Amino acid sequence: MRKIANHELRVTQIPRTDSMWEEIQEFALTFDGYKSWGSFEKCAEVANAQRDDTLTEMRTCLFFEQRRWRHFGEDPDKDSMDYIRELVKKIREKVVSEEIE
Repeated sequence: MRKIANHELRVTQIPRTDSMWEEIQEFALTFDGYKSWGSFEKCAEVANAQRDDTLTEMRTCLFFEQRRWRHFGEDPDKDSMDYIRELVKKIREKVVSEEIE
């Protein structure tokens, strides 16, 4: 999957909140949270704290959820999908308002 920097991200590239998990996971992998934060540990810290003030934090959380559920070998449960869909919504809102950091 091609990585997309925040400044290159367009709203048309972001899945809708009602998209299937497969489409959301593909989008999640357009960002590398490990590389962005410099380590797995820092990425996990941001994601597990569910930080969502910036586009980078939100994309980190979405990326980490994709990695988490891939590791589990199953699709996210309902509560997790609700959280994931909220992240997608917030990412879309940041891009629309051009808050890309």
